[in-house]
Amino acid sequence: MTVALVLLLGVTVLTAHTVVNANRWLRRPTGRPEEITETVAVLLPLRDEADRVAPCLRALLAQRGVPGLRVVVLDDGSTDGTAEVVRATVADDPRVTLLTGMTPPPGWLGKPHACWQLATRADESATALVFVDADVVLDPYAVAAAVTELRAAGATLLSPYPRIVVRTAADRLVQPLLQWLWLTFLPLRAMERSSRPSLAAAGGQFLVVDRAGYLRAGGHAAVADRVLEDIELARAVKRAGGRIALADGSRLASCRMYEDWPQLRDGYTKSLWASFGHPTGAAVVLALLLALYTAPPLVAVAALVAGAPMVAGVALGAYLMGVAGRVVSARATGGRAWPDALGHPVSVAVLGWLTLRSYHLRKRRRLSWRGRPVG
Repeated sequence: MTVALVLLLGVTVLTAHTVVNANRWLRRPTGRPEEITETVAVLLPLRDEADRVAPCLRALLAQRGVPGLRVVVLDDGSTDGTAEVVRATVADDPRVTLLTGMTPPPGWLGKPHACWQLATRADESATALVFVDADVVLDPYAVAAAVTELRAAGATLLSPYPRIVVRTAADRLVQPLLQWLWLTFLPLRAMERSSRPSLAAAGGQFLVVDRAGYLRAGGHAAVADRVLEDIELARAVKRAGGRIALADGSRLASCRMYEDWPQLRDGYTKSLWASFGHPTGAAVVLALLLALYTAPPLVAVAALVAGAPMVAGVALGAYLMGVAGRVVSARATGGRAWPDALGHPVSVAVLGWLTLRSYHLRKRRRLSWRGRPVG
């Protein structure tokens, strides 16, 4: 009984924290702000994105409320005709510049190098930079709303998390954990106020930065060799004296990150080791997650078989409290809450397996992404 009560108490506290973060501290940019007067450069790095870049580009060209919009696209060594798709989509729109990327020099990973090339070659008059991935489709006022929120927050970096589009069972199991993890474990208010780099989170799919603050932090050159360049950039901003903020960007953008299970599996595998750091720390965190969110339904079944209905009831309560946290997270970030949240214990177990796989492949130097080694 004691173990079941401890599990229930732990999950209840964490779910309460999720509720506070979601309903009190999570920023929510307005969908249709006033027109912004500053010049904004939207930066789009591409590598073999011919099959999905067109919707992203069309959404960028349809942005409203940003008369000073500039779009800079970098073709980062694509071999699938990405540049041709870009040219066909943008035609002769004077707001768009297409660049040819250079091979990353020693010490650089592909994504930070592409972003740094974009940032350093953007229109010099742009005071705000917006990094967008090819799998993101922005609503018409997304850029204006995001830049407005950046300025209202007094932040150097704003990360408005897009709504994650899920279509497969694997999507529904794994993808919602992105928002659930930071809503549950990261104190958002303290993160904004604190100068500690360890209190940082960001999503590189849609990232808005003040240009001067970005350069002061060293930009992507400061995170040249980092797999999680988005989080590391947020930490660099803090080290340079800037502020960061998270926001619910589900009303501003949608993102279909991976098309199938192999892509999803490999996408998480390449970076989870960097999320957790040292293997010992990862083992501790995973053990805690599995105990709090995967063990309760197993304990409930075992208790029923053993004829201990009170223990089973407490363990069931812990499971349902975990499900409630997942529901709160989904509703706060535009995700699918039901019935997906019922599978939360399985989601956490899959996360554990992906993390072990990430460390295993990194140890054997077999991690890669888009044809380039990582980690």
